[in-house]
Amino acid sequence: MRSIVYTKPGDSSVLSLADREPQDPGAGEVRVRVVVSGVNPTDWKARQGGTYGDGLPFPEITPNQDGAGIVDAVGPGVDELAVGDRVWLYMSASGRPTGTAQEYTVVPVARAVRLPDGVSFDVGASLGVPAMTAHRALTTHEEGPSRLGPGALDGVTVLVAGGAGAVGHAAIQLARWAGATVISTISSDEKAALATAAGAHHTVNYRQDDAAARIREIAPDGVDIIVEVSIPQNAALVADVLANHGVVSIYANNGGDEATLPIRPNMSVNARYQFLLLYTIGDEALTAAAEDVTEALHDGVLPVGVDAGLPITRFDLADTARAHDAVEQDTVGKVLIDVQPE
Repeated sequence: MRSIVYTKPGDSSVLSLADREPQDPGAGEVRVRVVVSGVNPTDWKARQGGTYGDGLPFPEITPNQDGAGIVDAVGPGVDELAVGDRVWLYMSASGRPTGTAQEYTVVPVARAVRLPDGVSFDVGASLGVPAMTAHRALTTHEEGPSRLGPGALDGVTVLVAGGAGAVGHAAIQLARWAGATVISTISSDEKAALATAAGAHHTVNYRQDDAAARIREIAPDGVDIIVEVSIPQNAALVADVLANHGVVSIYANNGGDEATLPIRPNMSVNARYQFLLLYTIGDEALTAAAEDVTEALHDGVLPVGVDAGLPITRFDLADTARAHDAVEQDTVGKVLIDVQPE
């Protein structure tokens, strides 16, 4: 099979196309014929050394956590899935040497989730890291909910920073599906259009508007949940607009590794700052996210494409290095790799 591999950390030039034998699934595992692989910032950061440092945990690694395809083989003890099932994959390369940038990948059965009929492999490959991170960000408020579904966020106002990104896109869609009023901060008219297409009720251009005043016009009592991509840049705005007992769910370190928080404004509203990383949130939260995201798919939520607010940029498997570069260069929307035909 064709597989993208690297044997040392570095820039995208360390990636190469190789011929490898497909592995057989072990107990509790399934083998998936990958149709589409999704690329996220975590993939190029891990390859570059941000996860593993100067060494690698395995002699050879195939990158990419997310993907979608068809179950090709099942290992002993697997009853949840069968050969021929269409699935979406998450955390395929977490603690394992082989991700989805190859024609066949073996994963624990829990990381392969049945893809509802009629939902495309493009959508499936766009879930994983973005949608599950968004789910976690929306379920950390001290007053709940811990699960998402229609009505779960009724009466709640959610602010999504960077609504044109993949996590922001998923957060907008899931929050609206759950009944929230959704505001998104954006930096241009083009990105405002994408956030609106995703389902945001309101957009605020933080470069042109008095963002805090505008958000307070929309939500006079403040924002209950903030899905935050850049707390170093947005700390002051967050403190200005957070509601009493509001939560700031921080899922990325865009803008730097350190932030300065104004103490008194946060103290006065009993603010909660929740940092989150998908790989360490635990199996219970991962299972809840996978189940709720799949339920959202059944309801027609989380579409992709420019009309849905998430433009797709495509590459062939042999061009995985270019796909990684595109994500590193902040290509707007979602970067997907066509691995093989359906």
